[in-house]
Amino acid sequence: MTDLPLTGIKVIDFTGVQAGPACTQMMAWFGADVLKVERTTGGDVTRHQLRDIPDVDALYFTMLNSNKRSLAINTKAPEGLEVMEKLIREADVLVENFAPGALDRMGLSWEHIQELNPRLIFGSVKGFDDDSPWSDLKVYENVAQCAGGAASTTGFWDGPPTVSAAAIGDSNTGMHLLIGVLTALIARTRTGRGQKVSVSMQDAVLNLCRVKLRDQQRLENVGYLEEYPQYPNGEFGDAVPRGGNAGGGGQPGWVLKCKGWETDPNAYIYFTIQEQNWKRTAEAVGHPEWADDPDYNTAEAREQRIFDIFAEIEKWLQDKTKYEAVDILRKSEVPCAPVLSMKEIAEDTALRRSGTVVEVDQKGRGPCLTIGNPIKFSDFTPDITGAPLLGEHTDEVLTALGYDQATITALHTGQVVV
Repeated sequence: MTDLPLTGIKVIDFTGVQAGPACTQMMAWFGADVLKVERTTGGDVTRHQLRDIPDVDALYFTMLNSNKRSLAINTKAPEGLEVMEKLIREADVLVENFAPGALDRMGLSWEHIQELNPRLIFGSVKGFDDDSPWSDLKVYENVAQCAGGAASTTGFWDGPPTVSAAAIGDSNTGMHLLIGVLTALIARTRTGRGQKVSVSMQDAVLNLCRVKLRDQQRLENVGYLEEYPQYPNGEFGDAVPRGGNAGGGGQPGWVLKCKGWETDPNAYIYFTIQEQNWKRTAEAVGHPEWADDPDYNTAEAREQRIFDIFAEIEKWLQDKTKYEAVDILRKSEVPCAPVLSMKEIAEDTALRRSGTVVEVDQKGRGPCLTIGNPIKFSDFTPDITGAPLLGEHTDEVLTALGYDQATITALHTGQVVV
């Protein structure tokens, strides 16, 4: 197909760092014309955060802003505000993640935006909902993980709360916002009206922790959680505890050592004991007798000795690499996976073939890896391109808005646009 699903949709990306850019980047992958509006002084802060090559846009920026265009203007100046108002009149979507009240002070309140373009979808990322007592707090990834309940339930029971390496506060919030924006676009086809769509990072994290809220209610009702390592001999407090690497879904699981774990920090697999597959699991790990032994052949019996079982399975694994182990276990339909390092991910040929990891040619940097589209469609595959340089499309955008060259030059001279 020639046109991608969002072809013709104009998006103003008024965001920075990760949550907002993740949302708008996916819209760009799906065909939207995403215009990233940046400060004239340095642009998005991630352009220069964690740089690995001097004076080149950091990977932090390029991996969240592919397929976009960049407009660099001073939106605090009257001329810059005028440019924004013109863009808003023509846009379908505007996404922002400023601190509460920042857009109002800029002269771009939701009410004014509706006056300029009543069909516009206004997407907003916030740390907390407006009615939260913490609505004025600055929020970053780990702050959101802690406020959303994730950190308190992650890690081992004898250690502190632990944050996840997965960006469940940032990128996850961007994906939630994307769902909301696309839903609002569909609604607009029926009503003709735009609307404001907002997602707080706390809410987005909590949405991924719903099973822990489930467990909180179970704990209050029965006083224990049988799928946690603390059961049956440990003690439970009044809140959901940290469960280490426990499965958490009713199927006991744990990270187990494989051959080479002494020198390779990732020589492990995740092993799951599935109730309905116990007989084949027992046979696969060299203990066929467990299938009929009353000390092992029921979930209740296994709960009493689950770590003894895992220790026996580790003995079986000690002469097998994580890949060899998974190849054996998959034949018996044991739910398992190797613990893959980021190096292994980067070099994975299957992920390259599927477009999950892609190589792009980034201006100023050359070939580099980025994450491709995780959603696969039967009718199209997005073409992932590099991220824009700061202000790369400024003249192009201003010309399209009707500014003549003399005015564009004046804007440059007046440091409104650089």
